[in-house]
Amino acid sequence: MRFRNAGHRMDQLYYAPGAASMLVHWLLIELDVPHELRLVDTASGAQKHPDYLALNPNGVVPTLVRKGTPMFEAAALAMTLSDEHPPARLAPAFDAPTRPRYNQWMFHLANAVQPLFRQWWYPHEAAGAAQADAVRAHVAPRIEDAWSRIDAHLAANGPFLLGDAVSTADFYLTMLMRWSRNMPSPATQWPHLAALAGAMRSRPSFRTLYEREGLTEWA
Repeated sequence: MRFRNAGHRMDQLYYAPGAASMLVHWLLIELDVPHELRLVDTASGAQKHPDYLALNPNGVVPTLVRKGTPMFEAAALAMTLSDEHPPARLAPAFDAPTRPRYNQWMFHLANAVQPLFRQWWYPHEAAGAAQADAVRAHVAPRIEDAWSRIDAHLAANGPFLLGDAVSTADFYLTMLMRWSRNMPSPATQWPHLAALAGAMRSRPSFRTLYEREGLTEWA
């Protein structure tokens, strides 16, 4: 197994289907950014291989290599890509009145919502295998509370997180909602979240994303 990052002019996205790299891949498609895909077989532990760790010492996806320089953190990559393509209008300008709210939602999703899913999927990391059920029982209502708060925001201020305009924060939120699809209370049980998910799933870039990652669930 080898991961190379030198000698390429085109961006290279190291990804795993449906993982956090999905956000970055979706935006690369939406923004029509030329890129190459490099599959990381997380099921076999490829993300912990020394060659990959040389690109991303955190041992997770995504990693986006640009002009030979590896970058990581899905939310940061998403914000960077969106800011670099202002005609797409997926991120408010730095001096726009909606920019602070956009930053708020991106950081909220990254810091308050996404980490809950890691606790759900890897409960042994927090409390050991013997306590896995207890961890999930604690985490599930916290995720549901997050959906309730976001749904209430959309009811009052939607249909998207920033109002009438789609932003990168909605792409991020949609990925997180997809992650909840097999949980006891998936995000689409909340009506305004379901409407947002439906709108985002109707975008041509979402269909292309699914085709390229070989995804079928929640289409």
